[in-house]
Amino acid sequence: MKITYFGHSAFQIKTGNTTILIDPFINDNPFTKVRSEDLDPDFIILTHAHFDHVGDAFEISRRTGATIITQTDFAEYINDHLPEAKGARAQGVNFGGTFYAEDFSAKMYPAWHTDALDFKGNLMPVGLAAGFALTIENKLIYDTGDTGLFSDLKLVALKKPVDLALICIGGHFTMDADDAVIAADYLQAKKVIPIHYNTFPPIKADPQEFVGKLNDGVGLLPKVDQEFVF
Repeated sequence: MKITYFGHSAFQIKTGNTTILIDPFINDNPFTKVRSEDLDPDFIILTHAHFDHVGDAFEISRRTGATIITQTDFAEYINDHLPEAKGARAQGVNFGGTFYAEDFSAKMYPAWHTDALDFKGNLMPVGLAAGFALTIENKLIYDTGDTGLFSDLKLVALKKPVDLALICIGGHFTMDADDAVIAADYLQAKKVIPIHYNTFPPIKADPQEFVGKLNDGVGLLPKVDQEFVF
């Protein structure tokens, strides 16, 4: 598979005939030079409703016909009640549930994080934040989404160690780098990419320092906007 990191928590994964976007915070993302109109996914995974994760998902879904995969209450809200999402389409799953597509599956796990959408200047709760375990080309990729450290992350790796973990390290709104090291151990992660850091002043973190706390060869720091093979 081919993976591109756009900075913050935004990723693109290409496998077979399928392109997946995760938390496509693109046009207001200070790290990437890519624009939302450059992207042509088949699926968009949203871990939760905060603006720095939803990003440009609705516009991309309208333009491309991509299906948004997210937790069921948020999906229903997107489809039925959110004017700014008109024309986008979402498919909901719930904790323990799995979305199946031709080239991948996405199983939803809990995250310890709040979840609300800014609607006309007011924050509106829309379900619960989540993490997603993607099975792609017989590899297990786990995106923690935004979360604090919690011991049930061990359940993700109960049947199979995680091949690639995308773990938040910025602190303040999520776990920090020290907790992320523990999370990597819980996930039995073979490779780890740190996410959700340095975008805003409260989440300043040193990714190189974090990688240095992992076992040798585990940490990955991909260059933003540069596709790599995994």
